[in-house]
Amino acid sequence: MSVDTKDFKFAMRQCAGAVALVTVGAEHGKRTGLTVTSACSLSDNPPSLIVCVNRNASAHARIREEGAFAINFLHEDHAALALTFSGQKGVNGDDRFAFGQWTRGVTGAPVLTDAVAAFDCVLAQEFETKTHSIFVGEVRGVSHSDEAAPLVYLRSSFHVPREMRDTVTVGDLDSRHLSWTDFS
Repeated sequence: MSVDTKDFKFAMRQCAGAVALVTVGAEHGKRTGLTVTSACSLSDNPPSLIVCVNRNASAHARIREEGAFAINFLHEDHAALALTFSGQKGVNGDDRFAFGQWTRGVTGAPVLTDAVAAFDCVLAQEFETKTHSIFVGEVRGVSHSDEAAPLVYLRSSFHVPREMRDTVTVGDLDSRHLSWTDFS
């Protein structure tokens, strides 16, 4: 039994995803990148992330060639940058880096200086599916800021998370004072 593609896409639009730019290319003129909501933490031993990249994306072959990439999680003021790297602004390849403030990570990958969090990675493993590759990146450099609100994509538009104002309780415990480690 297969699921209707339209139904699948509609259901996925109900799931919020952190917006990130995957960037690659140590040399000016050879840099590229794309906007994703498919990047997440894999492990802290060793520190690593995964990202799913369509094999038709310009960054796909470049990640394999360079053996390194950065994952730059965006904040609320980066919506135009997200659209630029998604191809919706008609800007391609290295020209996308004219927008935003960039530095070079330890791997040589372009790192957005004011990202909510940026992870400079070496390509550790790759898994192929029909349309995408799942890249595993071992982190070689990290930067972060807790000042700006993270950008998320939900129901076909950008949003920022908001704090829950009401107390949420788990039994007799006030969950605002709990961390994930309290449950393990």
